[in-house]
Amino acid sequence: METIQTPKQGHSLLEDISAIFIGSCFVSLGVFFLRQAGLLTGGTAGLSLLLTHLSPLTFGQWFVLLNVPFFWLAWSRMGKAFTIKTFVSIVVVSVMSDHMEMVLGFSKVNVFYSSVIGGLLLGAGMLIMFRHKSSLGGFNILALYLQDKFNIRAGKFQMVLDSSIVIASFFIISPWLLALSVFGAVVTNFVLAVNHKPGRYSGL
Repeated sequence: METIQTPKQGHSLLEDISAIFIGSCFVSLGVFFLRQAGLLTGGTAGLSLLLTHLSPLTFGQWFVLLNVPFFWLAWSRMGKAFTIKTFVSIVVVSVMSDHMEMVLGFSKVNVFYSSVIGGLLLGAGMLIMFRHKSSLGGFNILALYLQDKFNIRAGKFQMVLDSSIVIASFFIISPWLLALSVFGAVVTNFVLAVNHKPGRYSGL
């Protein structure tokens, strides 16, 4: 019996804009949970959180600065559209994260809960961005490039890098917070490893 092939349909501009906004909301809220609990994470977001302990610059300012070197790889290897979407995602996440205290505050923060929910929110936000050909820059760009070119799973590659960055923070935070930060990074990348696989999602 002959099967009918359904042509793939790309995302519209409105769908991309809404996805970047929703993904940015998830990521910025995840960063807020981690920051309130004194936790870190991996990637450029983790480095940005770490550097806020060592300098007067905000998370958002560091997040933009650390991502600048990766835009050449994005532009030359991933294309113009991907680079523009990623740049917008980074800026939106930076602005939202730096102003989250204006709309949200906690009187009590459980560090274990923050590790789990922060990791889940980061993973879900990045997953939304990935499926609309965007990312949070930095190691996200490298992970997506390796997956597209060499079929190396983005989630697993990101997990190795993220865990390494968190472990490098040993002298900055306590061992307990470090362990929870590693756990949060594993949660984030578990979301990506389970849900972001080559060929599973047809949206382009």
